[in-house]
Amino acid sequence: MSHEIPVIDISPLRVGAEKGCAETARALGRASRETGFFYISGHGMSPSTLQTVFDASHAFFGQPTEEKNRLAMSRLGRNRGYVGLGVERLDTRSKPDHKEAFNISLDETDADSVWPDIPGWRDIMRSYFSTCLDLGAALHRGFARDLGVEEDFFVKSFRNPQATLRLLHYPAPSTSWDEDVPGAGAHTDYGNVTILAVDSVSGLQVRPRGQDWIDAPLIPGTFICNIGDCLMRWSNDVYVSTPHRVLRPARERYSVAFFLDPDDDAIVDPILSGPEDHPHYPPVTGRDYLEERLNATYGRAERKNV
Repeated sequence: MSHEIPVIDISPLRVGAEKGCAETARALGRASRETGFFYISGHGMSPSTLQTVFDASHAFFGQPTEEKNRLAMSRLGRNRGYVGLGVERLDTRSKPDHKEAFNISLDETDADSVWPDIPGWRDIMRSYFSTCLDLGAALHRGFARDLGVEEDFFVKSFRNPQATLRLLHYPAPSTSWDEDVPGAGAHTDYGNVTILAVDSVSGLQVRPRGQDWIDAPLIPGTFICNIGDCLMRWSNDVYVSTPHRVLRPARERYSVAFFLDPDDDAIVDPILSGPEDHPHYPPVTGRDYLEERLNATYGRAERKNV
């Protein structure tokens, strides 16, 4: 079995062209079964648009700590807002992660109080969020084809998805940063699929089943995508949710991750591959599944108003 991370052109799924869709779906399925990670090209996003998002991220994290803490997740709740350095520990066997983050979800009130006071910032993030939703829908059309169900199988479960756009900042190493402190500890993602954009600094590593850690190099013009635990469950373990981590970066690093989870009331019921197959998991709602995973990371006290 190959553990290389493939590059897949998803333009046939994006534009709805029948020609090429079957081949793209097979490529997505193969990557989802073998490595759980893949790069996507043909996503339709210009470099300038993506640079605008990174510039806005720089603007937020460049603010004084007290200004960022005004929008702390501990104050806002509902998996949104600022998460400071050392708050998360994605690998419970390791030291806390040396990163800071800002979570955005569009199912919240659009009040000014949940957005940074930076001109144009909200519009930039809302536009990028919408683009990522479209990319996620295209990927799910491919997953459905590959899993042998109708192409629109997932549509009813993603009408108002629990999606989160997460800006991430990994400060440059300093003498106060212990060598064994990770950028982000080893973990798997919780939801269905993650769409990741990275600046010019690498550091992501992936550990496919039966293999040691491998680098996920930067490939210009692509996003890095991976299967999350919820889709692995939904596929009845046909797809794999692969552990990954971010090493201590050589210099300051920024990334932008979009996590796509199903609707609150979506029923995640394993898709069976044939009459002899049996479900590995009981049905669960999207909300109950995500809440269970987030509580394990942050704790109930930190995640008030969920």
